[in-house]
Amino acid sequence: MKKFIQNLWKAMKSPASKISLGVLTLGGFIAGVIFWGGFNTAMEWTNTEKFCISCHEMRDNVYPELQKTPHWSNNSGVRATCPDCHVPHNWTDKIARKMQASKEVFAQIFGVIDTREKFLDHRLRLAQNEWSRFSANGSKECKYCHKYESMQLENLRPAARVQMRQAAERDQSCIDCHKGIAHALPAEMSSTGGMLGKLISISHSTRYVNKEPIYSVNFLNLFLDPELSTNAGVLEPATKVSVMEQTDTTVKISLSGWRKMKGFGRVIYEEFALNIPSAALSKEVAQSKTDVRTFETKEDKLTGLTWQRIEVDLWTKKSEFIDSIEPIWTEAKASYDTNCSLCHTQPDESHFDANTWPGMFDGMMGFVNFDQATQTLVLKYLQKHSSDFVGHAEGEKNDNQ
Repeated sequence: MKKFIQNLWKAMKSPASKISLGVLTLGGFIAGVIFWGGFNTAMEWTNTEKFCISCHEMRDNVYPELQKTPHWSNNSGVRATCPDCHVPHNWTDKIARKMQASKEVFAQIFGVIDTREKFLDHRLRLAQNEWSRFSANGSKECKYCHKYESMQLENLRPAARVQMRQAAERDQSCIDCHKGIAHALPAEMSSTGGMLGKLISISHSTRYVNKEPIYSVNFLNLFLDPELSTNAGVLEPATKVSVMEQTDTTVKISLSGWRKMKGFGRVIYEEFALNIPSAALSKEVAQSKTDVRTFETKEDKLTGLTWQRIEVDLWTKKSEFIDSIEPIWTEAKASYDTNCSLCHTQPDESHFDANTWPGMFDGMMGFVNFDQATQTLVLKYLQKHSSDFVGHAEGEKNDNQ
């Protein structure tokens, strides 16, 4: 055995004397093919969705979120899997990404995010890492499927069409605007349980004092009676009302504003000629001559519509009101700055007037994760801080605009 090993070692030290150059070349080629084939097979195996969700951290957290989006199921039947978005398609970037992923092996071994609570604690940081990567490479993975030159921009909504054309001209990174479309946004950015939850929490300590103003923080059903049995409409978030009467669980509020004389006049607006809704009355209440008190009428010279000032007293639950508008504006501004600053088109609040903001804001809603109440609160914040109100106290319209 000793002699055999010595001979083998000698042959290995000087193979050309024992093996022909052709055999060596062929053997090296075959060995290279086998190595490369094995390496590439292993590489591709790690690029499958099955591999990505083999750990429960991904399977139980982000994977269920993906399954609720158009990236998972849509009319075209095209599905984007985990590696389609999160693994570079060209070879050199893919290898670099795999080397970076070695840190994920460490995290898996030591349980860095092995519980839902730990995952949520790290979620913002993890998301920011991916967003930074997408921003740095111009969202290259997105553009393998979504190409600016192939988009039918004429089929988009007007506001979205303008934004997309600007993005195409700059070859902008998709992630600048499209965050939260395949996975939920981190809690620090998501409105659900965030902004609205904070305001509702504040409302629990509100004192209801007769003849004093209070402000709604959510959509609230309105009724004609303190038993809340006869529906009268819906109060909009961030609407100022005055306390008239109250029981242990209900409150009678007085609401004043303006309505358009065209149609049934069901929508009450905060200001004359400004589309800032305060409430939507039921058809029966809107047409009632006893429930609604009417005053002067004015014509909007811009539209030719006649507006009428009205007041109405209705009942609602004694909940989800606060006694100052400032917490609403503070939370709404933070939400606008945090979510909408991700998009390159974020304008200053006073850049538009109150009637222009709804159209612009609607165009932004495809890029953020707002529930309906939060959407209404942020929009009303923008309208009430628009060019119509610049330099004026809250609730006072700038008639010079």
